[in-house]
Amino acid sequence: MRASFVFSEVITGLRRNITMTIAMILTTAISLGLLGGGLLIVRMIDKMQLIYSDKVQVMVSLTDDISANDKNCSSSICADLQRQLQGSSNVETVTFQNRDQSFQRFQQLFQAEPELLRLTRPESLPATLQVKLTDPSKADVLVKAFTGKPGVKTVDDQGVFLQRFFGILDSVRYAVFLIALVQAAAAVLLISNTIQVSAFTRRVEVGIMRLVGATRWYTQLPFLIEAVVAGIIGSILGIVGLGAAKVFFLDSALSGPIASGVLPRLDLLDVVAISPILLGVAVVISAITGYITLRLYVRL
Repeated sequence: MRASFVFSEVITGLRRNITMTIAMILTTAISLGLLGGGLLIVRMIDKMQLIYSDKVQVMVSLTDDISANDKNCSSSICADLQRQLQGSSNVETVTFQNRDQSFQRFQQLFQAEPELLRLTRPESLPATLQVKLTDPSKADVLVKAFTGKPGVKTVDDQGVFLQRFFGILDSVRYAVFLIALVQAAAAVLLISNTIQVSAFTRRVEVGIMRLVGATRWYTQLPFLIEAVVAGIIGSILGIVGLGAAKVFFLDSALSGPIASGVLPRLDLLDVVAISPILLGVAVVISAITGYITLRLYVRL
């Protein structure tokens, strides 16, 4: 009977303050959806770091005359550069890629950008010596050693680009987390206000219960469960919305980079993996906010 009464009170409270309950659920859903978006970005960064950690190279771009006339690095300048690179410490492998191969690779990477492919000619891409290092953190030593050598146009460390790229992704992640924090603050205020309004509308019933001997916990429990139930519903909506955004927006918006291998694919399993975190956050925030509100502002 006691359990039945508590849950009937929860349903009554949610139905009686339906507009504030809906607002609380939607705000919770939005804040948790944004938090989930930040967690998905974290998972994407982790996957990218795993993918690219073994692929970071130093690209030695060759001058136009070598790129145009040397198809297999048989010229004296190109062959000498390749020998020097292979003989350098911290170098694992050296791979020559001629201009035609560079253009084919370019077409694969940017197959989703037909306008860019139409404007790009093979002559605009240099032949390269792709150097894989045993310790990519020491790439600057190789860059300094080979910059300005005969036949060398530029020496680029891909690790520097990746650090900048990951820095941009980190900035996006922090921005999403900041917006989620603001939304979470709004959700906390709505939860607190909803509990106070719900308690005020049922003050007579609660007063009678207290007079006949009901404990404070027994009278406060329905309001606490209301907050938790609303938080759980909001988290479920946030998870569903996150999955829908992934399927209908992210997959199409990032189809080009994903198809070319620039970005890793995020699956629905990634959304499922972060779902317990979002549910846990919703329950904890709702329970703590409800408890503090009842202790500080509601006298039952």
